[in-house]
Amino acid sequence: MLSRVADSLYWLSRYIERAENLARLMEVNLQLLLDFSNLDDAKLKSHWQPILRALCDEEAFNKLYAKADSQSVTDFVAFSRENPSSMFSCLCAARENARMIRDQITDEMWEAINELYLFLRATTAKKVWRTGVHDYFREVKKYIHAFQGLTNATYPREEAYNFLQIGRYLERADKTTRIIDLKYHILLPRAADVGGALDSAQWMAVLRSCSALQAYHRLYLESPTPGKVVEFLILSEKFPRSLHFCLKELNYYLHRISDTPAGKFTNDAERVCGGMLAHLGDCATEDIFKEGLHEYLDRTQGSLNDIGAALYHNYMYIPPPEQPATAA
Repeated sequence: MLSRVADSLYWLSRYIERAENLARLMEVNLQLLLDFSNLDDAKLKSHWQPILRALCDEEAFNKLYAKADSQSVTDFVAFSRENPSSMFSCLCAARENARMIRDQITDEMWEAINELYLFLRATTAKKVWRTGVHDYFREVKKYIHAFQGLTNATYPREEAYNFLQIGRYLERADKTTRIIDLKYHILLPRAADVGGALDSAQWMAVLRSCSALQAYHRLYLESPTPGKVVEFLILSEKFPRSLHFCLKELNYYLHRISDTPAGKFTNDAERVCGGMLAHLGDCATEDIFKEGLHEYLDRTQGSLNDIGAALYHNYMYIPPPEQPATAA
């Protein structure tokens, strides 16, 4: 496979997955605000700034907006054309990657992403706020789920499919860790609030942001607690958005590309992913909190970045041609 094709497939999948995660994150946090009253500027700022911080977009936001409130953060994360990480920018980039490899994807996949692109282009932020922002995010998620479903239903299980899945699960693992880390950045005003109604509502929001609340309650009867939520979203081998599940799938598709036997590695991407999997297999929730939840997640995100960098150098990087030596 050509390096440019692998690169476009990989980023097409990553951008689609990233946009879906952003849509879910914004929808959940807008709904969470409905549970609170007397929201002044300070309270709105304390609610929205942790989201910008977890997404590593706080500095970029502050250059464009005077204050963090529901409308400004939603505009920045969802609609902004000046934010390269916004949902709109991600989906436009996904469509551009699909266009560049139009002959490498199925007609159904192209039609699905093109319909989503046309929907985005026809929608304005003012219109969304007037007609209902929650409905907008649900509609975007439907388009994305249709694309992902059509990919699974129509795309041959060949090398190109492996790159699509690697992009999906690497992005999903990253976003799951960032959503959990979001709770770390929401500083409660008093120690007495820990374990209270606000704390419980925030942990439920973390689960809902990962579409995990129902699955969580199938396994645990009690209300969400820090230990149980972390155990479920990091260590579960069965929930498809947990860190462990994503790394297991990522490791599988990495080995399919290189045709390396399981348990061995031939490049840094496989080595780092295999090491993370081995660690998770021996890890307990207590170990994570002993290290520090934020520190553990920050280290995990660094390892995921290392996998992405290794993938680029192994499969997508095209070295510049050697220049002929010039006569002295």
